[in-house]
Amino acid sequence: MTAAKRGLGKGLSALISDELEEEITVKSKGILKLNINEVGPNKKQPRKKFDEDLLQELSESIKQYGIIQPLIVIKKGKYYEIVAGERRWRAAKLAGIKEVPVIIKGYTDRERLEVSLIENIQRENLNPIEEAFAYQKLIADFKLKQDDVAEKVSKSRSSIANSMRLLNLDEKVQRMIIDEMISSGHARALLSIKDGEIQYNIANRIFDEKLSVRDTEKLIKSILNPKTPKKESEKEKSINTIYRDLEDRFKEILGTKVTINRKSKKKGKIEIEYYSDEELERLIELINSIKEG
Repeated sequence: MTAAKRGLGKGLSALISDELEEEITVKSKGILKLNINEVGPNKKQPRKKFDEDLLQELSESIKQYGIIQPLIVIKKGKYYEIVAGERRWRAAKLAGIKEVPVIIKGYTDRERLEVSLIENIQRENLNPIEEAFAYQKLIADFKLKQDDVAEKVSKSRSSIANSMRLLNLDEKVQRMIIDEMISSGHARALLSIKDGEIQYNIANRIFDEKLSVRDTEKLIKSILNPKTPKKESEKEKSINTIYRDLEDRFKEILGTKVTINRKSKKKGKIEIEYYSDEELERLIELINSIKEG
């Protein structure tokens, strides 16, 4: 528990006291058992999606060892609302557990929401979009700045800013991130594209072609900065016409395709194609006859 506390940041530490941590770990002091049906999730919980496989794994663990860490709840009318521990509660329901250990707190609405948001962020249970929404909610509801949020969750301000930028993506692209079809690295590259439909088309291409983040960045760069073909000058056109005429004359004389590749003003190479040993012998004899003539 000590290691977890170090990463919680000053904001959450102020809300969850040392006394609370002792209550969680020492002799079940302050821990009650509640019927699992008396407990329910926070409707404003930022986390919307739970990994079914991980829930099943946790459920099996709970069947074997029970719920080791109590849920944090507050009294809400006739039932108790979860502030921290919804994943454990869901897994316990899957396991068929009838009662869950809880610690009842008297948080204000502000404290409850802040604890719930930061607990989810700290446990890394949120997907990138849910995490971005959690930061946005902290800033909007508590009139915080990105620096304040960064301090509370022990992350850099740039990390918070980059996370929140994902909310500027097209909603269909955000859904692909939630469904793990593309990564947050791919998504950040897509932010260079302003048109939502183009973002979505590229995101589908990333998924279909299994593009890496680096490949995605190159693709987007080519879209944003397409190479325009160099316009030929009149002089270049004239020279190219001469070389094409020469290729035609060689073809007429040798009876096969001839290509002239000009590398510079004074250098180049001539390629004569042949398609069998017999044709090669014919070309050699023809060149020798021209030389002798």
